[in-house]
Amino acid sequence: MFFGQIKIHNTTFNKLSPSNDFGHENISKFYIQSSLIAFVFSKFTYFYLKKGTSFLLFLIVFYFQYMNKEFYNLIGVMSGTSLDGVDLAHIQFEIKNKQWSFKILESETVPYSTDWVNQLKTAVDFSKENLEILNQNYTQLLSKIIVRFIEKYKISNLDAVCSHGHTILHQPQNGFTLQIGNLPEIATLTQQKIVCDFRIEDVHLGGQGAPLVPIGDRILFSKYDYCINLGGFSNISFEENNQRIAFDISPVNTVLNFYANQLELNYDNKGQISKTGKINTELLSELNALDFYQKKHPKSLGFEFVKEAVLPLIEKFNISIEDKLHTFTEHIALQTALALPTKKGSLFITGGGAYNDFLISRIQHYLPEMEIIIPENKILEFKEALIFALLGVLKLRDEINILSSVTGAKNDHSSGIIYSAD
Repeated sequence: MFFGQIKIHNTTFNKLSPSNDFGHENISKFYIQSSLIAFVFSKFTYFYLKKGTSFLLFLIVFYFQYMNKEFYNLIGVMSGTSLDGVDLAHIQFEIKNKQWSFKILESETVPYSTDWVNQLKTAVDFSKENLEILNQNYTQLLSKIIVRFIEKYKISNLDAVCSHGHTILHQPQNGFTLQIGNLPEIATLTQQKIVCDFRIEDVHLGGQGAPLVPIGDRILFSKYDYCINLGGFSNISFEENNQRIAFDISPVNTVLNFYANQLELNYDNKGQISKTGKINTELLSELNALDFYQKKHPKSLGFEFVKEAVLPLIEKFNISIEDKLHTFTEHIALQTALALPTKKGSLFITGGGAYNDFLISRIQHYLPEMEIIIPENKILEFKEALIFALLGVLKLRDEINILSSVTGAKNDHSSGIIYSAD
């Protein structure tokens, strides 16, 4: 028996959320819920008589606990293209009167070892056989990280762990995307329900499989005109004509960290090194002329773009690393400004790039009338883990978590795969 949906007169009703507003819609919901309760009582009378009250009580508790659930206890897990490490966030969601709220209870970034950074950087060139081995090994690594996080913070009664995995290949134009770490055994290894692989279905439906964060921007951060994440790549989302619009803007930390690494640094702290360089106007012009920036949304980026288009272009220029960093920072700021259809309002910025003071100052330079908001550290650093937890809970509720207006897919859908620990 399937309790996730109820079909009446060929109409599918998704799981219902409570509301204090007893209008026409809620009368219908009350009728549906009452009908289901009546069905449960009548259908299982035989079992009630045979096996006693405990079984019937179990069914009633099951109905009210899962179909009318208001609180969710989850872990969101994210590994981004900047290769900083694995972000984990323990989230409590509440849905009341169709409004979602959240608390980030615990959060942590587990850095990758040098060996893992090198493997993930070069995996795009791996053979199929080596990718399969990498996927197995990464699934085991991710499982250990999740278990340690749960044990460290003594987390119990989880509804699910919602994990993005790590993107190795992203070629939606070829109908293909690969996130490793999403093998079924992750559920067994962690002994948790897992929701993962959020991108594949969207690509199969003709979408870009990215960006996925905008549904969270709409549900959790709707008071801001624009939401931008400055991670390995930057992406933006906003409302336009009652639709959520979103797309990737440009590489950010994938390129900035690449050149910081050449100075034996993990990253350019606050953009201090970039600031000492000079703009190479010819390089800046050629970067801005790359084909990706001429495309209309929906559009998305993968590391292949950096490897095949951006880095070879930059390396054509015999200039200092400081100048490369400064020029690319200017490129990011300019493309960010160009991505906004209007240049006034509020701009909510998250991701590691928000710590780059020089980059933020250049974005403000191109958007002098825009209010830039940078949130508290927990949201700043763990927003993507937070939103993948949201995608997971929406999947558990069989509700839409991917917007076709964002990805270009044939239709809105509820994406992801659920693995049980059993």
